[in-house]
Amino acid sequence: MVSKTEETQLNRLENQVDNGGGGAWEYLCLVRKLKARRSEKVLKYGLSILNDPEKRSALGPEEWTLYEQVAIAAMDCQCLDVAKDCIKALQKKFPESKRVGRLNGMLLEAKGSWGEAEKAYSSLLEDNPLDQVIHKRRVAMAKAQGNISGAIESLNKYLEIFMADHEAWRELADIYVSLQMYKQAAFCYEELILSQPTVPLYHLAYADVLYTLGGLENLHTAKKYYASTIDLTGGKNTRALFGICLCTSAIAQVSKGRNKEDKESPELHSLAATALEKDYKQRASDKLGLLTSALRSLKT
Repeated sequence: MVSKTEETQLNRLENQVDNGGGGAWEYLCLVRKLKARRSEKVLKYGLSILNDPEKRSALGPEEWTLYEQVAIAAMDCQCLDVAKDCIKALQKKFPESKRVGRLNGMLLEAKGSWGEAEKAYSSLLEDNPLDQVIHKRRVAMAKAQGNISGAIESLNKYLEIFMADHEAWRELADIYVSLQMYKQAAFCYEELILSQPTVPLYHLAYADVLYTLGGLENLHTAKKYYASTIDLTGGKNTRALFGICLCTSAIAQVSKGRNKEDKESPELHSLAATALEKDYKQRASDKLGLLTSALRSLKT
């Protein structure tokens, strides 16, 4: 993820290049380093260097890195002829390169030649079954075709090999949530919490899924994970504070007629409600009345 400082630096350099102040190569290097998506700018300034023999030769070996960067940007901008020319130049220089083979597969994707792209990727995977980029391209290709079941299958196969890929677990969880497959999504978030227990986003997402599933046990667990989110964020997560209040209310409704031991203490609910009111007073005082009304409607 790009930090605010890095984004400011990138925007400043982009404005400098836009206004003719030079620094196109430095800008392209920073875009690549930060993995930022500025395809139109990369295409424009990358081509300005590649089309100038003197500037291109001054890059040395980095010339081929720029060809790759421009090829990907061109595909993103649907300038497929430019992408094709860049890939041809790379193929001429590196005829046996698997990396260039991936680019060719991506070009086939961009053209909508899904069958040919699949063949290209399958061939590359035969040579290197552990190529993460190709596995991810197959997932992206399935999603692009609207084949969600295929994307799930590919992600599950990928995670059997690369179990520590947090982004893949998150993507799979998001797909399951979109399909209302909440038990499967909960499993994904459990894996994420086990591997990165101090990331509040995973605790919050897991709590949301459990709250949606409902049932007394899930609600109790959801409340615990909303509480851990609050703890990890120093009490500053508004969604988690609301989650505490919602869980407490839902538990009270589900526990009607049960033993007192099954019922929740309202203490945590009161603390969360107080924290919400304080936050709204400071940041959205005009909405405080709505918040008070909403909290009052939650029966505990």
